[in-house]
Parts: sequence; structure tokens; C-alpha cells
Amino acid sequence: MSSSVGFVPLMGVTGIAALLVGKYSESIDTATALQVALLVATVSYVLYCSWIYPLYLSPLRHIPTVPGFPLWGHFYTIITSECGVPAREWHQKYGPIVRYFFPFGSERLSIADDDAIKHMTVRNPYNYPKPERARKWMMPVLGEVGVLLAEGQAHVTQRKALTPAFSITSIRSLMPIFWNKSLHMAELWEQEMVDEKTESKSFEVLEWLNRTTLDIIGRAGLGTDIDSLDNPETPLRDAYRRCFSFDLEARILNGLAAFTQLVRILPARTNRDIVVARNIILSRAEAIIKEKQANAGTVQKKPAQKDIIGLIVRDNMTASKEDTLTIETMRNQVMTFLGAGHDTTATSVAWTLLMLAKHPDVQAKLREEIRSQMPFLFDPDARQDSETIEKADVDLLPYLEDVCKESLRYIPSIPMTVRRTIADDHLGGYFIPAGTVVYLMANAINHLPMYWGDTANKFDPSRWKNLPPTYTTNAFMTFLQGPRGCVGRKFAEVEMKTILCSLLSKFHFEPDMSVQDPEELKMWRLVLRPRDGISLKVTKLKE
Repeated sequence: MSSSVGFVPLMGVTGIAALLVGKYSESIDTATALQVALLVATVSYVLYCSWIYPLYLSPLRHIPTVPGFPLWGHFYTIITSECGVPAREWHQKYGPIVRYFFPFGSERLSIADDDAIKHMTVRNPYNYPKPERARKWMMPVLGEVGVLLAEGQAHVTQRKALTPAFSITSIRSLMPIFWNKSLHMAELWEQEMVDEKTESKSFEVLEWLNRTTLDIIGRAGLGTDIDSLDNPETPLRDAYRRCFSFDLEARILNGLAAFTQLVRILPARTNRDIVVARNIILSRAEAIIKEKQANAGTVQKKPAQKDIIGLIVRDNMTASKEDTLTIETMRNQVMTFLGAGHDTTATSVAWTLLMLAKHPDVQAKLREEIRSQMPFLFDPDARQDSETIEKADVDLLPYLEDVCKESLRYIPSIPMTVRRTIADDHLGGYFIPAGTVVYLMANAINHLPMYWGDTANKFDPSRWKNLPPTYTTNAFMTFLQGPRGCVGRKFAEVEMKTILCSLLSKFHFEPDMSVQDPEELKMWRLVLRPRDGISLKVTKLKE
């Protein structure tokens, strides 16, 4: 039972009492009595929701609770801290399942218990959909019914349709595209250095990486050239810049939009930017789907399509009725691929480069592994040889695997996910009523000593060769787990490794000491990004 439902009888009693006082009292008329009753009811409602219900009546009151008065809750700590960091401390102090409060006694749960995570993500995932408010917050960028926001049977159908396109075989066929775009970015960096007659230059790497991964997802995922590396002001890239703005107005409005969509009607620049961006993304998505449908209809006359959305459209034409995706759904898949498929990987690679710059021993060891397995990358004449590139397999570099895993653990690009129960359930031995808001904080779980040991907060790729006995699969929540886990995980991992090989074989990276450490400026807007990007000192390797 929710706090508001439990308060209804009290409201009724208050109203009746006001009417009786107004009718039978000579000194107070009915209108005044109603005003007093309204004030008393309001104060009573606040006290009930913010004190009586959460502390004495809520079914969740038996769960270990973070100290603090429910009226204002822990909201200030949450909004003034890096996403997920407060939960790290709470779980270490109070246990793997904790209750905390948003304002006015609004209850929230953070889950880090291994079995509870497994239950939410594997055994009963569709009882834990995203809350409608969270879905609406993400829709302008990711589409309304794409695989990331779809729920229930719609998600089952979409996941089934997408899985073959994200198979290892399919991804390997796309690797030449990964290499082509990654090597091209390195060429452009080198050309800038040549033009400026320098061997060393500071680059804001996140912007470059966003353009690279956008071009990769465009060609490999959608079969279209976005060309943002050579044309940084291309409309689609400009659209995503608008979406991920971090100025003060954008931070305030986007934060409020997580609680109410009414702020989107305000005549503010941020809201106008989101509308413009959505129209650009939507228009491009519709054009891509129409092109794919036309190509699929003349497949006998054209080479087989290798891009992911092309494969989906082709397979969709022969799918059974219950497995067929609508045009709207496919358009939203394109929006999901574009939004979630490029920015998350770009941000992860940027954080990895920062970690390598801060840990030169790790960078040197990784570069030597790349040199030993892919010497052609260090040879200017062989670096662009298409036949050699097609044979290169980034999955054969074990230390690169460990570096990428550790970076993704240490700074997960998606730091948390929120769910709301449909039906009553049990987690970790506690009764969880329907309508409970539950958080899985990857940026907390990935750092808990209960799983990772005393070095949980240290960047250490070597840990993956000697994981502690307390480690479980659910201790690494960057991609989630189960049916709602990231369908594009392998795509992102291979893309990430390819970009790192292309850059580390050409350049050495150091922190840019002229700017504030980006680790101190993490901001959450769908992904955990550095507020001002990531500026690094990049030096060309001596041949």
C-alpha cells in the first residue's frame, strides 16, 4: 500500500470534522473551517508521507535504511555527488540491499546483493521495467520503442530479432569498418601535428572519439556514411552535441525533466535544442529505414547487406507474424543504435585513454603487446594494407582485454539503471511490493570491496588474471546481465579495442596538466561523461 492511498481515510475524516465545526460552531463559519482543515490536512499529509508511513507503516521499513529524515531524504547528497558514489558507502555500511529517501518520504532501494541482482536481471527481469518517467526522459534521444526502452513481450520480440545481427560472426565481418574509421582518426591527428609543425599536441579526445564512433555505427550498424570525422559540423553530430550539453541551464532542466516532463514546455534554449536534435535524428532514422527496405526488396541485384540494420530489415521480411517488427519499431532501433551505440563507446574509450595516460606502465605494457601481435600497425607503409587489416583480430590480445574490462569496471559509462516493480516480489529475503523503485548502481557495485577486495577503488588491469574468490559475474554490472543486458556488448568491446590499437600504435598519451583532472568533473546525462571533455597531451611515437 502506498503512503498516499493510506492517507485517504485521514483526509476524509479531516473534511467531515471541518464541516461539523463550521455547522455547529458560532465563532467559526464553514469557509474558515474548511481553510483551517485544508491547512491541517496538508501538514498532516506531509507528516504522514514523510515520517509516519516510511518509518512505521511501509512494507520496506524492515530493510536497512540510510540514516536521515525522510522529509528531505538524501536528495542533496545524491545530486551533489558522482552518480553511484553515495551508494558505495551505503552498501559498505548497511549491507547489500539498502533503503534511502527522495524528498517527502519517497522510498528508493539500491540493490547490490548477488542473488537479488540475479533475480532482477535473469530470473524475473520483466517484473522490473523502467519507470515511465525514466523512459520519457530518454525518449527524445533514444526513440520511444527501441530495444533499450521496450518492455515485456515487445522487448522479447525485438531482442530475438536483433541477436543474430550482433553475433560474433556478424561483428567480425564489420571489423574492417572499425579499422578504417579508427585509423582515419589517427591520420587526422597526425596531419594536425604536421600542419602545426609539432610532435606533441593537446587533443580533446572525447569529441574526436564521438565523431569516430558515430561514423562507425553509421557505416557498420546502419550502412550509411555520416562522415563526421571529416565534417565535424554534420547535422547528426551537431544533434548529439545539443543532446549532451552540460551548461548550467541544460543541467537544471534535464535534471528536472527526470521528475516531470512539464519542464519541457518552458521556452528555454535547452528545450529548443532537444526538439531540433530529435527532429534531425528522427529524419535520418526514417531515411535509413526506407533505404534499407528498398535495398532488401532488390536483394537479388545487390550484394548481401552486412550492416546490422540491413540484416534486421532483411530478416524482418521473412519473420513470422508475431516476430515481425513494425516500421516505427525499426526506426526507433536506428535511433537507439545512433544514440546509445556511439556515445557510450566513445566515452569508455576516452576514460580508458585517461587511465592509460595516468598509468604509463600500463600504457607501455599494452603498447608492447600490440606491437608483438600486430607489428604492421607500427609500420607506416603496412598500416593501411587492407589484406593485413582484415586478418587482424583484437580479441587475441589478452592484456588489451584486461585493460578494457578494468576501465569499464572502474568508470562504467552507464553508471546506473532504475526499475519499478510491476508485481509483488522478494529480493534478498525482503518483501518488495509492487510499485517499488529499485536502482542497480553499476558505479557502486563495480567498486564494492565485498566483491573486488581491498583494491576495489584502484585502477588495476592485472586483477583480471587473479580475481578474488568473492568475485561473481554480477559484480561487473557495466553491461547489466540477462535478457535486459546490452545486446551490443560484443560490438562495443571489439570497437573499443580496435580504436585503442589504432591510437596506441601511433601515439603516446599523457595527462594535460593545463586543465582540471576530468575524473573530478564527472557528470551524468545518460552516460557518465567528463563535464569539459578529456584533454590529453598526445605525442607521436618515433618510428
